[in-house]
Amino acid sequence: MLPVLLVAMAILCLASVSILWAVQKSNDVSAERQLRTTHRSIQAIVQELAQQQEMVAVWDDAVEELNKDQFDLKWFDANLGIWLSKTFGQDEVYILNGHDEPIDATIDAARVSVREFDRIKGKIADLIAGIRGMPDSPHREHVAERANAAYLTTGKAVHDAHLLELLGSPAAVSIMKIVPESDDVSYKSGREFLLVSIRYLDGSFIKQLSERNLIDGLRFSLVDNPASNEVSVPFRSDIGDLIGYFIWKPELPGDRVLSSVGPAMSLAAMAILALLGMLVRRLKHSTSALERTVLELKASEAQAHHLAFHDVLTGLPNRTLFEDRLNHALARVQRGEQVALMMLDLDRFKHVNDTLGHHAGDSLIREFGARLSDLVGADDTVTRLGGDEFAIVQVRTGAEEAKRLCERIIAAAQEPYDVLGSQVFVGVSIGLVLSPEDGVERIDLLRKADIALYRAKAGGRNCYCCFTPEMDETIAVHRMIEEDLRHALATGEGLEVVYQPQIGSAGAVVGVEALARWQHPTHGHIPPSQFIPVAEQTGLIVPFGEWVLRQACSASRRWPDLYVSVNLSPVQFRVASFVDRVVAIVQETGCDPRRVELEVTESVLLDENSGTIAALRRLRHAGFRIALDDFGTGYSSLGYLHRFEVDKIKIDRSFTQSLGQGSKAAAVVHAIVALGRAMSLTVTAEGVETDTQKNFLHTAGCNEMQGFLFSKAVSAEKLTQMLSQLPITETAGAKPARSMVPLGAPVEA
Repeated sequence: MLPVLLVAMAILCLASVSILWAVQKSNDVSAERQLRTTHRSIQAIVQELAQQQEMVAVWDDAVEELNKDQFDLKWFDANLGIWLSKTFGQDEVYILNGHDEPIDATIDAARVSVREFDRIKGKIADLIAGIRGMPDSPHREHVAERANAAYLTTGKAVHDAHLLELLGSPAAVSIMKIVPESDDVSYKSGREFLLVSIRYLDGSFIKQLSERNLIDGLRFSLVDNPASNEVSVPFRSDIGDLIGYFIWKPELPGDRVLSSVGPAMSLAAMAILALLGMLVRRLKHSTSALERTVLELKASEAQAHHLAFHDVLTGLPNRTLFEDRLNHALARVQRGEQVALMMLDLDRFKHVNDTLGHHAGDSLIREFGARLSDLVGADDTVTRLGGDEFAIVQVRTGAEEAKRLCERIIAAAQEPYDVLGSQVFVGVSIGLVLSPEDGVERIDLLRKADIALYRAKAGGRNCYCCFTPEMDETIAVHRMIEEDLRHALATGEGLEVVYQPQIGSAGAVVGVEALARWQHPTHGHIPPSQFIPVAEQTGLIVPFGEWVLRQACSASRRWPDLYVSVNLSPVQFRVASFVDRVVAIVQETGCDPRRVELEVTESVLLDENSGTIAALRRLRHAGFRIALDDFGTGYSSLGYLHRFEVDKIKIDRSFTQSLGQGSKAAAVVHAIVALGRAMSLTVTAEGVETDTQKNFLHTAGCNEMQGFLFSKAVSAEKLTQMLSQLPITETAGAKPARSMVPLGAPVEA
């Protein structure tokens, strides 16, 4: 008896110590978390204040209004002082002129006398001098550092923000120069108007901080006098001066748990000791050992059974249990019930993993799974299939009820997630099928739900899409195109490269654009707009692009005086050996790379992480010319033209075909031509079909044109025959060139 009782007492004491340690540790962790949260929120208020100011300080309208002789005070209230105060809770907002004199003052969302600025003028004089760049200012270096930080976002905002003591209270103060957003608005450099924003941290900020972070009894005190159940964090200015203390009553979850379960645990311990004494006298050691073994086996069996059918991370049913419950749900369809199957995929989940790490991703997955469980009925099944993929089986439902559930899921997914101390936002795409309308077989329904999910993602994400029979037909056409295109690439049957002449400003043929055509043996002509996207999605664009380049380079040897343009896909740039393959093909065909022009779209330039810059530079170094296709339809960034060293820009046919129908297209064409001329780039217009378009482009200064007005795309043999029939024109100072028919006269294709 004695050894057994001693062991039992030791175990109970150890358990008690462990529980008390866990309680204290829980309290410490909770207090530390609230301490970090409070400190981080206090520090973040300075940055938030500057970000709020930047919305109105870097603004053309603000500079223009301030430069007027007569100020529009209503405009000031609607857009500056009172607006900042009401929108963001700023306590005081002042506008200073070039001589640092107040011209507008707002306190607690109400206009006040500018003389109120005298209360704080002495306290922030050094900040004002620093942002003005005065050499004797102690804050001059802070201004430079903050200006550099702002340049990372807008390149315009210059501000200085600090935590300091103001009128006996802690305050965040930010001063920002009011400057125009564009270079078209003039202002006096060095004498800009200043926007001064103040947020006192012992007023509404404390209430906001307390409510946002669930901090009980948060208050500010000039002295460190917390009660026995309170903690404090010192608040210092940016130069280290102690201003006061933030004091609050920390959340102590361990104490609450201990007060709830402590009495019951004591009674349980006493009962255990009593039962142990009785059992020791009545049971043999072998029986006790056998019982423990049986209990352990049962626990292991239960745990193994649970793990076999549930996801470890979320505790939700896994794929095995999901398929079983889906089969049971489909059995109800035979009895006249309706079942909805939803496939879900989180949007922007990869971004969370890449930026915050996999622990953050796991936390997000658990939270999203919990939200889904709260939205469905008791008989419905929520499943995590893997990664960020989920599925839901909804029983005893209808089409409208299933759609409403999809809408609730999308709304719940958009709510912020608290992940590792940060708030993240994601969305969800949903594919929805209904049984028996869309089928009664499990595999068929899963396939259709996947198709609907894919369509939801292609439609912009963060939405749901119901399956329709047309989607199945689209997938079938996609599969047919993929299989037949793969066969055509292997045999060469039905594929052809045709060439459309490009005409210089003098009317001579200066080059041709190589265009792919596919004559399907069964379905006839398939336009590139149908088979090129399929080739890009399946990776066939890589061998297909190499085939087109090889055909174009071989054919170009017939026209040594012309350059040949070949379109490249963004997918080709993702292949590590892409540049080497292009150079090798040109060398094998004996083509001069200086007569080859590679056309890329802006989507290629946007994907800078894939080594696009290095690839384009290697191609230019090898002698190829680079043309930017469809210019004007995307971002049309001036930075692209400079950073990627483009040789040519091609005006998209949508602008060409709109000429003569309004002033907008004409203005865009004039702007593109002027931009090309300023950067010494060749400008080519596509889609020229009428004399009106041709004459306008010629007058605007466009270097080259192509379109049906001159010729459709023709085969290499037809192009050679056409070129041989064209007259040769002599131009002073230039070599002879073959002139197309007089500009404006159509040519037979």
